[in-house]
Amino acid sequence: MRYAGTSIIFFSSSGDVLLVLRDDVPTIACPNMWDLPGGHIEIGETPAECIVREMLEEIEVNVEGCELFRVYEFSDHTEYVFKKAAEFDLDNIVLHEGQMLRWFSETEILRTELAYGFNEVLADYFKSLQEPH
Repeated sequence: MRYAGTSIIFFSSSGDVLLVLRDDVPTIACPNMWDLPGGHIEIGETPAECIVREMLEEIEVNVEGCELFRVYEFSDHTEYVFKKAAEFDLDNIVLHEGQMLRWFSETEILRTELAYGFNEVLADYFKSLQEPH
């Protein structure tokens, strides 16, 4: 059954992107892999409501007003990808899901296999930065 999810690209002024290391639990999808923060859309919830709820639950950050980057139709689900500028001091972030947060450069992301095929999403994101506005 197809499901819908949301994720968010937090980007810093230096161009880095924030990723979360998923828990190392064999019963979850993509254990111990780097991932974009996000989660599944609940019944009756809009994608924008979902990403706000998920970020409050996972890292206690309010992302109301974040911008929709793109919608992806993957083989098993639809993913609504948002983006938001952020200058988080990771020492001050309370992480409720996952093992750790880390800022990644574009080069580091290219060398890292991400959960859920998010390498494609981040390749599109970095390519979009080169497009004229």
